[in-house]
Amino acid sequence: MKNIIYYITTRVSGLLCFLILFACSCKKSGSSVTPVKDTTVTTPAKQVVFATPSYNPSGLDTTKLFNPIPVTNNLSRTDLLEISGVAASRVNPGILYIHNDSGNPNQVYLTDGSGADKGTLTITPVGNRDWEDIAVGPGPTPGVSYVYIADIGDNKYQYHSVFIYRFPEPDLTGKTLPFVSDITTIDIIELKYPDGAHNAETLMVDPLTKDIYIASKESNLSQIYVARYPQSTTSPSVMNPVVQLFFNKATGGDISPDGSEILLRSNELIWYWKLPAGTSISAGLLSKPQVAPYANNEPQGEGIGFAADDSGYYTNTEVRDHPGHLATISFYKKY
Repeated sequence: MKNIIYYITTRVSGLLCFLILFACSCKKSGSSVTPVKDTTVTTPAKQVVFATPSYNPSGLDTTKLFNPIPVTNNLSRTDLLEISGVAASRVNPGILYIHNDSGNPNQVYLTDGSGADKGTLTITPVGNRDWEDIAVGPGPTPGVSYVYIADIGDNKYQYHSVFIYRFPEPDLTGKTLPFVSDITTIDIIELKYPDGAHNAETLMVDPLTKDIYIASKESNLSQIYVARYPQSTTSPSVMNPVVQLFFNKATGGDISPDGSEILLRSNELIWYWKLPAGTSISAGLLSKPQVAPYANNEPQGEGIGFAADDSGYYTNTEVRDHPGHLATISFYKKY
């Protein structure tokens, strides 16, 4: 019995010594061991309140302001298969900015209503996570026109932030076309939704207030958020909910250069608002829109943008998943 007790005592003492020596060997001189603590806090998405229009979206009138038969031209560059936005230059008459979406080069392409290749701008500080729309409007420097790129696509609802990239328009006066340049300095505007991740493909910039609007892409719904000017370029900003429209899968939108008109499109139709003088964009979106012409000539219509002189609007399309189709630019002239 004594032998058994002695054996157990010896083994336990040896084990204790081993554990003490192991702990000492793991602790470096002059340092302390801090236990890892999980500080993750899971909170439900915040409930936000949107203003909701009172009109019946299935009973809209059709505007007679635009020619229903567009002028359509193929893009001369046949390598641009995932075109996702279009915006008209305010500095270079006739020039349009377009771009591809997710996974493509971080480039903005210059074209015009004929589809000609007018140049390429490489936005060197950032990549193309999922660029879904583009806009032109004023910014922080008075008298300067800016290009806004919307890195807002999120098909899997996985991103905590979306980004707007802003840079001054290049002046093409006296330049040889196609114009090729690197854009090395940009403003990066990080935005967050107040109620969790959303997929979006629509960017609009108010030319009067410099506010940034983003419209979500959802089935039979588009929730519109705003980032009021001035938007921070040093820390994330939480957007405010504005209007909830019963609009199916918005793929693009624009505000006219004078701030009095709004366009919102899907792959199937276009809504158009003409705002009374003094009406804000937020208030205008609550008013009843009209249906604008769409020739249904695009296999996956993505972009829409007013002409810089307000003579009509342009649309364009993605064609990657539609063999046999060519990327096009269509123009609907205002009467």
